[in-house]
Amino acid sequence: MELLYFDGCPNWMVADERLHAALEAVGQDTLQVERVLVTTPEEAEQRRFVGSPTVLIDGRDPFGEGALPVGLTCRLYRTPTGSSGAPTVEQLIEALTS
Repeated sequence: MELLYFDGCPNWMVADERLHAALEAVGQDTLQVERVLVTTPEEAEQRRFVGSPTVLIDGRDPFGEGALPVGLTCRLYRTPTGSSGAPTVEQLIEALTS
């Protein structure tokens, strides 16, 4: 499991906390989350990085919707309470268990 981010967007820290809470909730709190810092537009293109934070589970983005632009940007997620800079713990639990 990977958490891709870039330093220009603080939302990755919220996503990291929520991801660890979700892993604990599903009994996988010993699973390692690799934090991957994306630093250049070229690296963003190579990794198909669609914004910070991006959670990859087995190399798959469970929140990928359509053709999102690649680049060093902050990413928004649709949540039950509106747009947010990180998925909710509940959304992450669903992604981990589906």
